[in-house]
Amino acid sequence: MTCWFVINTRPRKEFQVETLFREAGFTVYNPKLKDNTTLKPFFPGYLFLRFNYPQDYRTVIFTRGVKKVVSFGRQPIPVEPEVISCLKAREKNGLIELMKYGEEPGPGDEIMVMEGPLKGLRGIFCRELSDKERVMILLNYVTYQASLMIEKSKIKKLQPNCSYKK
Repeated sequence: MTCWFVINTRPRKEFQVETLFREAGFTVYNPKLKDNTTLKPFFPGYLFLRFNYPQDYRTVIFTRGVKKVVSFGRQPIPVEPEVISCLKAREKNGLIELMKYGEEPGPGDEIMVMEGPLKGLRGIFCRELSDKERVMILLNYVTYQASLMIEKSKIKKLQPNCSYKK
């Protein structure tokens, strides 16, 4: 029976190992993220591989760039398919997207601008715009109310116990 397993790769060999497994006909999942302009593995030194244990085990461990299959004792530990599904659900355009400042805000959530000239200002998250990189927030500053478009990565969702003065 085929199951998902975690493969530990040699340093900086995740993409090479991924390619070798794909070419050999295995199902492989190597979650990625983009750091500025560089594509990086989400789990450096690790990737997920679906294979038949013990039939394919020797092929897997002798693949160039593979250090080991993550195991408990001598028994490889299968990964639940839900783990893979949850990781894939966090992807946008094939990349894992993380909020730089914690939890992703939703409409009506209180937020704070964390970077740029408006750093420190608080507002209410209104909506995501079509390109998914910018959001609209409503600012309430002194007696001036305005809506603002800002990069999503520059805001932080405030916890409900934070006070927001209207």
